[in-house]
Formats: sequence, structure tokens, C-alpha cells
Amino acid sequence: MGFSARIRIPFDKKHLMSNVNRFEFHDQPATSFSDMVFGFLEDGDSSSESTSSEGCHENKILDMEEEEEENNGNVEENRSFWENQHQLLHAILCRTSSLESSIRSITKEALKDMQMAGNCGCGRPMAAGCRSCLMAEVSSRLRNAGHDSSICKTKWRSSPDIPAGEHTFMDVIDNSVSKRGEVRVIIELNFREEFEMAKASEEYNQLAHKLPEVFVGKVERLNSVIKILCVAAKKCMKEKKMHLGPWRKQRYMQAKWLAKTCERATSTPPSPAAHSGRLLRPQTSMLTVDLKEMLPDVHCTAAVVW
Repeated sequence: MGFSARIRIPFDKKHLMSNVNRFEFHDQPATSFSDMVFGFLEDGDSSSESTSSEGCHENKILDMEEEEEENNGNVEENRSFWENQHQLLHAILCRTSSLESSIRSITKEALKDMQMAGNCGCGRPMAAGCRSCLMAEVSSRLRNAGHDSSICKTKWRSSPDIPAGEHTFMDVIDNSVSKRGEVRVIIELNFREEFEMAKASEEYNQLAHKLPEVFVGKVERLNSVIKILCVAAKKCMKEKKMHLGPWRKQRYMQAKWLAKTCERATSTPPSPAAHSGRLLRPQTSMLTVDLKEMLPDVHCTAAVVW
């Protein structure tokens, strides 16, 4: 009969840790249990850090690729936007009617004659010629050519979007084509200057430079040009991360020429004497004045000196 016995040896953690260093392997250097434990932990941490590092690196690469694609998309989008604005503006400015061509020709001829004369209507040098004299001369030439031309002054009140203001320009109203009704042509002598911005981008400046210095066009054509330039101004300021002034908004620019409150008045070119704004009294030479009639009680003795 076989006999087997089991002996229970109490496990003491402290005893094991104190004697663990006694175990040795002849084919490997002695290694403590603590070294084995912490070595395993270090290996595990190293593997985790490596995996985490690789994941972060891959995420950075993906972010850079997405950012590059987004930037390329923005560049293409901006290029397409400005190309479309140039094409639209060119198409609108190239179209013209016989009425617009006639008014434009008379306007340019009047301005050219005043520049050659050297003086504007108020008598000042042409280099300092006033805007009112130029408009009066052009409007007079247009009326002499048979056009119903007037000097217009628009006024508009302030609103939450735009401030109040006023503007002066010229127009021609034509009723010769009864089927289409009344046709109004706007004449602005400083048209390009109205859209120039000091801190604009190169793309906007190139677009504004295509505007004519002297604009002659129907109301519909003017309104289309205003929309194109105002949208471009908004885009320009957004790209530069700057605030768009209220006087650059579409409603404000439209109010300059298309406001409901508009006074039309015919004006003749002012004469040089009228520039002072005072009524000039007839000039009389002192040689023709009889002092005895003016001063009857004064007796004068004339003495002749040789």
C-alpha cells in the first residue's frame, strides 16, 4: 500500500523577497526579481510610448495634408473668384448703347476743351479747377446737343447699416424711345476714385483700376458695377481680416447715385466774376465824378504848380 503525504509550507512574501536573490542560473547573469518586474514594466511602457509616438506622428502628417489641401483649395477658390469678377466687370463695361456713346463723346470733348483752355469756369487754374465748374460745363454742352441734362444732388438718412450722406453728379433723361419708357444715364466724373481703398489687396486694386475715370452709363449698368466692386471689397477686407467700413457697403454706394431723394437742377457755367459769390457794383472811374454835385457845400481852390 502506497503512502503519500503532503506537506504544507506557509508562504511568506517577505521571506520570499528576502531570499529571491539566492536563485541563480549558471548560463545567465544573476538577475533580481525586482529587476525582472521593473524590467517588464519598462519594456511595456516603452512599447506603449513607441505606439503612441507613432500614432501622434501619423496624426500630424494627416493634419498637415488636410491643411495643405485646404490651403490649396482656398487658393484655387480665391483665384477663381477674382477671375470671375474681372470677367463680369469687363462684360458690363464693354456693352454700350448709342445714347450712352453720344453722351460719353460730348462729355469727354467738354473736359478736353476745358483742360486745353487752362482755366475752369470760376477763373482758377485748371489744375485746381472745381468740380462744380466741370459739371456745369459738361451739363451745358449736353443741353446744347439736345439732351435733357441736369446736375443732381442725392441725400439719404442714416440707418443701422450706413451713415447719412449726400453726393453730387450729373444725369441725362431720355424719352425718345417711348416703348421702353424713360431712360436715365448717370455721369460721374470721378468714378474710379469713388471705389479706391487705401489698404486694399493687389487683386482688388487691379479690379478697381479697370473702372473708367469718367463713367457714363444707364442706371442698370451702374448698379451692376456697384455690386461687383462691393462684393470684391467685402472679400478683400475678409482676406485681410479687416473691418469693412460702412461707406464701402453696397447700400451706401448705391445711395450715392440711386437714392430716392434726388434734386435735379440745370446749371450754367459760372463766369469768373461770379466766383466770389458777391454782387459786383458797376465800376465808375473817379474822373467822371463831379465832386461839386456830391459835396455842394465844399469849396475847392485849385492851384496849378509849374
